[in-house]
Amino acid sequence: VPIGAMVETPAAALMADRLVARADFLSLGTNDLVQYTLAADRDNKDVAHLYLPQSPAVLRLLKFAADAAGAVGKPISVCGDMASHPQLAALLVGLGIRELSVAPSDLPAVKMALTKLGSRDTERIVIRALSLDTADEVQRLLDEVLPVVQ
Repeated sequence: VPIGAMVETPAAALMADRLVARADFLSLGTNDLVQYTLAADRDNKDVAHLYLPQSPAVLRLLKFAADAAGAVGKPISVCGDMASHPQLAALLVGLGIRELSVAPSDLPAVKMALTKLGSRDTERIVIRALSLDTADEVQRLLDEVLPVVQ
């Protein structure tokens, strides 16, 4: 039976290289990872506006985990709301993540966005996104490259 590790906290993301050495696969729980990274509960009206999955801090943690899995040839997947948003799904694919758990109602839009871009384009988008300083800058980039799926 394959044994995986959930990466849902910044600590787990930063230890992904060690976790994947002991596991058969990694699964990124983006809802909790974003919340814990940004100290912003998306269900709390007072701080929900700070819950920004496109934050460079979140993207860097995701990249670290994806690179760790890729370095040893083990699969990494995403379960969480990020995978169901076409623009964010493009970032995930650009990070090297090839398995996304998408809400059925969002599948057509995500599939269309990923088909439109292709993996090489998503990789270039991620390189640009990782060079940016704020979530707003990343969002502007996403709006520029995928305006149809805003």
